[in-house]
Amino acid sequence: MDISKQEYNQLIQAHARPSPLVRDMLWAFFVGGAICTLGQVLRNLYERLGLSGDDAGTAVSVTLIFLSALLTGLGLFDKLAKHAGAGTLVPITGFANAMVSPALEFKSEGYITGTAAKLFVVAGPVLVFGISASVIYGLICFFFGL
Repeated sequence: MDISKQEYNQLIQAHARPSPLVRDMLWAFFVGGAICTLGQVLRNLYERLGLSGDDAGTAVSVTLIFLSALLTGLGLFDKLAKHAGAGTLVPITGFANAMVSPALEFKSEGYITGTAAKLFVVAGPVLVFGISASVIYGLICFFFGL
């Protein structure tokens, strides 16, 4: 079947359901806000338990990463993301999910060649470019006295 791009677009428009964009954005906003609120509640809890502000922030990060990885491993994070959409992409939880998902997908290939090798499929480039950028920035600050 040979149709032009314009005909193809018309065909798609005729059969596509309209996206509830405003509803999806509001839901993502509330879910992302709920995750951030959980982070703040955890921070307050850790500070009440005697941790300093910096240590409480670190504990919150570790807790959210752990919970995201655990929910991903149990198959619950994907169910939440299916309904919450972009709201689950709050950086720390979304990144944890992005690291664990490929590892789980390839666990049948073994712990070394499957899980361990695929764990950094997403995180590897982020770490490489993040570390490289910080080194370059540090060198610029050092040499130019910033």
